[in-house]
Amino acid sequence: QVQLVESGGGLVQAGGSLRLSCAASGSIVSIDAMGWYRQAPGKQRELVASISSGGSTHYADSVKGRFTISRDNAKNTVYLQMSSLKPEDTAVYYCNALGTRVVGRVGYYVYWGQGTQVTVSS
Repeated sequence: QVQLVESGGGLVQAGGSLRLSCAASGSIVSIDAMGWYRQAPGKQRELVASISSGGSTHYADSVKGRFTISRDNAKNTVYLQMSSLKPEDTAVYYCNALGTRVVGRVGYYVYWGQGTQVTVSS
């Protein structure tokens, strides 16, 4: 019913930039919060940044000042602009839609994208 598709990952040198996009599609009524998580090999998935439907943002300390999350509510799309990338930013980045209301269903749901690889070389 609802799909999240990420794009924009790739290989970049340290100090470079990348922009990730995540588009949610399907029978969506509304989405409360959208966010980006990442998981490096051997590590737990961690929150990178999130943004509410009203535009309030939250960032992990490790990315503050380097990453910027934004959102287009009309397109159900969330973006992550990543700058001054470091090798430790290397991970699979996942998009998340929290508090999603779906046509014909009661309640709120959480959806995840399939992930996109970001590799930062030193």
